[in-house]
Amino acid sequence: MAYELKITDAELAKSAVTYRKELLTMPVIAAQATLQHMSARPGVAGREVVGELSGDIELGPYNATRVDDKDVAVKSRTLETFLGSVIKRFDPNSAAKTVYGSLITQGEALDSVDIAQQVLYFLAAKLGGALNKSIWSAKRNEEGNTTAALFNGFDTITDAEITATNISTTKRNLMEIGEAVTKTNAYDVLTNLYAAASDELKEQSVKMYLPGDVYRAYCDDYLAHFGAVPYNTQYKKTFLEGSDGLCELVPLASKKGSKFIHIAPQGNMLYGYGDGLADEKIAVEKHHEFLLSFVATMYFGVQFESISPERLMVGKLTG
Repeated sequence: MAYELKITDAELAKSAVTYRKELLTMPVIAAQATLQHMSARPGVAGREVVGELSGDIELGPYNATRVDDKDVAVKSRTLETFLGSVIKRFDPNSAAKTVYGSLITQGEALDSVDIAQQVLYFLAAKLGGALNKSIWSAKRNEEGNTTAALFNGFDTITDAEITATNISTTKRNLMEIGEAVTKTNAYDVLTNLYAAASDELKEQSVKMYLPGDVYRAYCDDYLAHFGAVPYNTQYKKTFLEGSDGLCELVPLASKKGSKFIHIAPQGNMLYGYGDGLADEKIAVEKHHEFLLSFVATMYFGVQFESISPERLMVGKLTG
């Protein structure tokens, strides 16, 4: 018996209300290829102060009159999320057929599937695809009309901090890599970058965020260095050689073309989102005889919690 596909504008509008919270978080979920390696700050609308405590405190030989008056300070940074919006016209029947075909392929029992819900999930997830591509390279432009103009990505923030000399070789949170990374030098480049990081950073579990081509060059170079040793049964390296399993290699498609390699604990890489705040919106509206409008507003932004050398090391590819 053939499955009869039915979907109406009323069903879509109702599903948008019923599944509002899930739909508003769907773009973030759909961007997990990158965001799974970062730390979430839900419920951020506008600016939130983040940062780390600084200051020394230590034990000394017992002395009943000794008092340490040195202050404990907070090195603050601002995680700023921006409200983005989209109004996307779509043909509900065409969208339903796309989702229908996908569910058939997956072997879903269609008589138990809410097609209206699945159509909205499909559209919301598409927002996440654009978000994922922009996490590093986005540059805030109020006059823009794409996700790449919604917020400042990690590379854009890095560029600004280098210009302000807050990230620099002098401060020991920057290393300039003056040669192109190839399959003949990638092993030395990445291990030297890690070696240049502060001792405090190297004592932590960190991630090295890098473009996919740099990672593949490292794997090829690693094979050339260690291909004959018995323990090397596969050449897909997960951790940087010589880091004692503390530095995870994280190649990201979203970092394609990036001129930076970042080393940081996952907790230092923050992304903020609204998580269903009152002024975020998901709706389906009808303003056309045959087409519907998918309307969405949501907050998103990223920031380093700290750029101190104890929490961050940047390799700048200048070659």
